[in-house]
Amino acid sequence: MRRLPELPLFLQALGLVVATLAAAVLTSIVVAFYLPPPPPDVYSVADVMQAFRTGHSTSARDGQRLVAVNAARPLGLQSEGRFRQEFRLELAHALNADPEEVQVHQDMPRFITPRTAPVREHRPGSREQPLLFGDFSVSVLQSDGHWRVIQPEPGFGLTPWQERILLILGIAVLLVSPLAWWFARRIAAPISAFATAAERLGRDPSAPPIDIRGSAEVTAAVKAFNEMQERLGRYVESRTSTIAAIAHDLRTPLTRVRFRIEQAPEELRAKLAQDIDEMDAMIGATLSFVKDGTRPRERTRLEISSLVEAVMDEAAETGADAAVDHVDRVVVDGDPVALKRLVTNLVDNALKFGSQARGRVFTEGGMAVVEVDDNGPGVPENQIERAFEPFQRLESSRSRDTGGIGLGLAVVRAIARGHGGDVLLQNRKEGGLRARVLLPLGLAPTRA
Repeated sequence: MRRLPELPLFLQALGLVVATLAAAVLTSIVVAFYLPPPPPDVYSVADVMQAFRTGHSTSARDGQRLVAVNAARPLGLQSEGRFRQEFRLELAHALNADPEEVQVHQDMPRFITPRTAPVREHRPGSREQPLLFGDFSVSVLQSDGHWRVIQPEPGFGLTPWQERILLILGIAVLLVSPLAWWFARRIAAPISAFATAAERLGRDPSAPPIDIRGSAEVTAAVKAFNEMQERLGRYVESRTSTIAAIAHDLRTPLTRVRFRIEQAPEELRAKLAQDIDEMDAMIGATLSFVKDGTRPRERTRLEISSLVEAVMDEAAETGADAAVDHVDRVVVDGDPVALKRLVTNLVDNALKFGSQARGRVFTEGGMAVVEVDDNGPGVPENQIERAFEPFQRLESSRSRDTGGIGLGLAVVRAIARGHGGDVLLQNRKEGGLRARVLLPLGLAPTRA
């Protein structure tokens, strides 16, 4: 069965927005049509009378009651609809006041026009009691010239209509959440897989090309990433082959020079032979370095702690002062041969420039940490980075008497970075140098 192509991220995001808006609007329509509207707060003449005389009404509806305050003038503009006119007449009759001294004010929406038709005849005191609801105020003129204003007390809770709106919003969120989750997961899944594959490539530069299906944008990014990886591989291979060829070809003229110095004076011959031997060792180390960097590497899950213990034990068997101070059982994904060479180089450096080597293995910040300490002279702070350069000799800690070509730390950094980690050098306060290697922890097998 042929798989349909993924839609672009733009169309997927647009679909999510449209579907969300449609679900929210549809929910509002259904709630508005099928749920009865919330009943308004209704107040009778008796409620207004009670608030006028006592300052507030005792019969609160939905937590809201009427309160009375004194004011210099009525609040709002008088509304003269039929029901408000009836209420005004009934209230004036109950208070034995002139109807002109009673005003009813009600806030109406701008799109609703108050009724101005002739008021039907209403008999104050009849059984048909008029009612008021919503936001209103009743103003009664008192003998001292001030107005007694009765109005609903402002509440701190939600009104029925506010509760209705929140209900619509909550239902819309519940309906849209599964759809939004499905869309978001569908959009983010290829990007997450792409990030995981890129992380694996950082740990293993020889990893196979990424194969991820997704939207057009993700597919284009994966294609460009694979092409970049291929070009980088060809570039590194070309440079490495060139260096190997140069190092190999240098041995031919070096051999001729070795034969020709036999005719030189004895005192000069010894010095030239020493220089030639050193050059031959450098060429051999270069070829070995290039060979190790180009050979196929097989990654496997291994305990870096066991590897460190094994290297320390091998050094101790030769009579060196090498031991492990602290070891946690830490598992990494890596090349066992390369990692053993990394640890061996660090231990050899510690014993070469000091008299002891102490190792530790633990985890920190999601990384495996391997530390090797020595008690040597250390390295000046401004030359620490130079120590990782190939064939670099630091005069304060290296000489011809100590041996070495200057590739040990360069090999350590190359191996550590090839595994997605790094290596640092730190001068210890108590004296000596600490080599600190960071390696990513082993990942459980996953499928991109």
